[in-house]
Amino acid sequence: MSFFTRRKSIETVAAVNEAQRLHRTLGWGHLVALGVGAIVGTGIYTLIGVGAERAGPAVLVAFIVAGLVCVCAALAYAELATLMPVSGSAYTYSYAVIGEGVAWVIGWSLVLEYSVVCAAVAVGWSGYAVGFLQAAGIDVPLALAAGPHAGGIINLPAILIVAGVAGMLLVGTRESASVNAILVVLKLGALAAFILLALPAFDAGNFKPFMPYGFAAHEVDGQVRGVMAAAAIIFFAFYGFDAVSTAAEEARNPGRDLTIGIIGSMVVCTIVYILVAAAAIGAMPFLDFANSGEPLAHVLRTLGHPGTATLIGAVAVVALPTVILAFMFGQSRIFFVMARDRMLPERLGRLNRRGTPVAVTIGTAIVVSAIAGFFPLSEIAELANAGTLAAFVAVGLCLIILRVRRPDLPRVFRAPMPWVVGLIAIGGCIYLFFSLPAITQSRFLIWNLIGIVVYLAYGARKSRLAGLVK
Repeated sequence: MSFFTRRKSIETVAAVNEAQRLHRTLGWGHLVALGVGAIVGTGIYTLIGVGAERAGPAVLVAFIVAGLVCVCAALAYAELATLMPVSGSAYTYSYAVIGEGVAWVIGWSLVLEYSVVCAAVAVGWSGYAVGFLQAAGIDVPLALAAGPHAGGIINLPAILIVAGVAGMLLVGTRESASVNAILVVLKLGALAAFILLALPAFDAGNFKPFMPYGFAAHEVDGQVRGVMAAAAIIFFAFYGFDAVSTAAEEARNPGRDLTIGIIGSMVVCTIVYILVAAAAIGAMPFLDFANSGEPLAHVLRTLGHPGTATLIGAVAVVALPTVILAFMFGQSRIFFVMARDRMLPERLGRLNRRGTPVAVTIGTAIVVSAIAGFFPLSEIAELANAGTLAAFVAVGLCLIILRVRRPDLPRVFRAPMPWVVGLIAIGGCIYLFFSLPAITQSRFLIWNLIGIVVYLAYGARKSRLAGLVK
């Protein structure tokens, strides 16, 4: 099984044929906006309600736990991304540090993560879009506004927004990144307005009892509850900075731009999340908004700000697609690099004249549309989390292994206390994985068993490294 452990050389990992190299068109501002655009989305606009239902007011602790794990993972990503400034993210790092077999599993998991994230956000966007249209007097039939799980037939708005974002990506990387930056400013402005309007209604009594379901994940009346159960899904609200690392090959100054993009986006979003969660819970008892499809707008309507609630819904409708854009961008780059390495058919990695991998972008849109059209938000988000947790474990492991194996490598950015950072990322992600529902863990296992079969049937024989061995 030497094919499973064969590795790329770190010194040559960036050696790519010019015809297959992505164009360097993005600055640090684009990357920060890409990260914030990916992170701030369905997680805070929609999943804050799901998290509150699972943990009560202690959803604040869930945000802190998930945030701490993600900060450590972000530090590891920043060091590795600047050390290997090419596309591929955790897949590329694993290929160079651990081996081809693990790299395949991580790449396969990232394909799942990014595809399912796009679908989850599309479903969350659909909830806000339908609510906004209804507030404007336009009724969307349930049959076309929700999947079978919610009494409908197909979630048509979710499918349409996926198609729209895919079209934007096909126009070009720099153009879509510039539009993304504008929408991110709108999104942060809407969250700031929510905080300012909700804070005057702050009531400390809404935080009692603070931890009604305890800390560990456990079943209550057939539902998984507890702080860690909330953290396992709230985790979805934090990641997105890893999508920045997939743009490493397109950054104009990777050493500077990637560090600012990854860590800057995490710092901004952590502060925003804690403020929004505290304002929402302080404004009303968590059970009053936990089951709403648009919890932030619901809070404002209840507080007597229907106009601003409608405006926030409108901004969500306009700006949530930035998350779909960021993750669809990331997914297409992971798929592109796997094809470039011949782990998948090489023709999937062909670029158009604008430097966009057309086939994988369109393929991603089709798969995402199918998931978004028929599955519920909570199940989609949990499955996305499983793929991300696997990638973060790999990145934490790569950080530690490289510090031991290659301490001599010139590092543009050095993660502080690498053993602590790496072990928190690894241990925290493993704990969060086992806090996910058993059905989600089973689905993730099945997905990767399918992936291993695909690898043994194709990638193990066809990859570039297999060709070199011959």
